[in-house]
Amino acid sequence: MTNMDWFKGRTAIVTGASSGMGRAIALALGRAGTNVGINYNRNQAAAEAIKEEIDGAGGSGLVLQADVGDPENVERMFSTVDETFGGKLDMIVCNAGEWMEKNPVAECPLSEWDQMIRVNATSVFLCCQQAAKRMIPQGEGAIVTVGSVAGHTGGGGGTVPYAAAKSAVHTFTRGLARELAPHGIRVNGFAPGVVDTPMQEGRATPEVAAFLNKLTPVGRMGQADEVVELALLLLSPGSSFMAGEIVEINGGLLMR
Repeated sequence: MTNMDWFKGRTAIVTGASSGMGRAIALALGRAGTNVGINYNRNQAAAEAIKEEIDGAGGSGLVLQADVGDPENVERMFSTVDETFGGKLDMIVCNAGEWMEKNPVAECPLSEWDQMIRVNATSVFLCCQQAAKRMIPQGEGAIVTVGSVAGHTGGGGGTVPYAAAKSAVHTFTRGLARELAPHGIRVNGFAPGVVDTPMQEGRATPEVAAFLNKLTPVGRMGQADEVVELALLLLSPGSSFMAGEIVEINGGLLMR
């Protein structure tokens, strides 16, 4: 069990925190007394509601609008966190991402490929770059990236750009861990399977959901709250001897 007292008074950023797994992780950190930067791109109302809940639970929330695929937006976001919480960044969860409509490679426009790489992979690079600049002088910190089972399998057909972007996240996580471990910074990630989030709801008809449940050995989709304990472990000293790991959490969908 993760020692939740460790999180009190520390500072974290969670990207893509307005819904799904990001929301669940941001709320858990806030309830533990963490100063949480709540990043969103479009859904301000949801981010404000999370801040209100975090503030009411003893943490401190900061709503951060930023397109994390844009370097100027990312730099502004980190500067705002510095100014608000005193300049020390302890943790970041790079969760922001975007799904795509199924589109075979032969018919996929370059713009869709570029968008998948920008939102799902470039965003991780930009946020980790800013985090590293702050954590290296500190000599400590924790970075958690969010990949996907698709990053291992290539996806279920028609989503190759998304799968390629998530595979890039996995490789980037391992490479960054090698660079930053000597500085006392832990970098790890996790690769979810099918999780019941708004992004999933937008593409899963009842028939598709039933098919995915059948494919998954545990017989159902995961829930965002089921990912939280793993994320907290990777952020905390409980993972002090872990570096460059991509932890699978997929209900048995992928066994290796």
